[in-house]
Amino acid sequence: MSTVTSDQQQSLADVVVVDYGLGNLRSVTRGLERAGADVEITDDPEAFADADGVVLPGVGAFREGIENADPLREDLLEVADAGTPLFGICLGMQMLLTTSEEGANEGESAVQGLDLIPGTNVRFAEGQKVPHMGWNELSVERDHPLVEGVDGRYAYFVHSYYAVPDDEDATVATTDYEREFPAIVANEAGNVFGTQFHPEKSGETGLEILRNFVEICRDE
Repeated sequence: MSTVTSDQQQSLADVVVVDYGLGNLRSVTRGLERAGADVEITDDPEAFADADGVVLPGVGAFREGIENADPLREDLLEVADAGTPLFGICLGMQMLLTTSEEGANEGESAVQGLDLIPGTNVRFAEGQKVPHMGWNELSVERDHPLVEGVDGRYAYFVHSYYAVPDDEDATVATTDYEREFPAIVANEAGNVFGTQFHPEKSGETGLEILRNFVEICRDE
């Protein structure tokens, strides 16, 4: 895997986007740069340790994501333990949880997520159209710096599974697709969080989320 560094001038924070073979790396990087970050795409754990914040993107299946990222598991856990902001996007958010129905295929053992936000990811109910794809309204349920200024705004979702945290307080914002589910989750300490939607595809709402993330990184 290669390391790519942006040329952002007067950056507010140094952010690493984790390259584990999955994820919309370029789009996420462009969004973070617009939000004021200097961005490095890398799988180098030393870069994780030096960064003001770490982004775990992801597009694809839970099992593949966890298996690809497994060599970096301990390094990502160290990021969280150090109090560094760790931001999971879409599949990356689901990987922050403990397990997923998507990772428990018949005849295969369950795949263990990072378990930074205890819970599981479940498939939408039978009869619901999947993947859930489109723009949905965000409803902020509790305070967190990531959601400043986004209550009632719309974000872009593409997914077939959604998070069910063990602790209801882990839900920061919800949305509705024939049932209410978490759109944003965070751990108790507040430094590990994720969005089920794609901020890099969510227009001004997504840019506001990314700006909030960069501010969190700057303040750490």
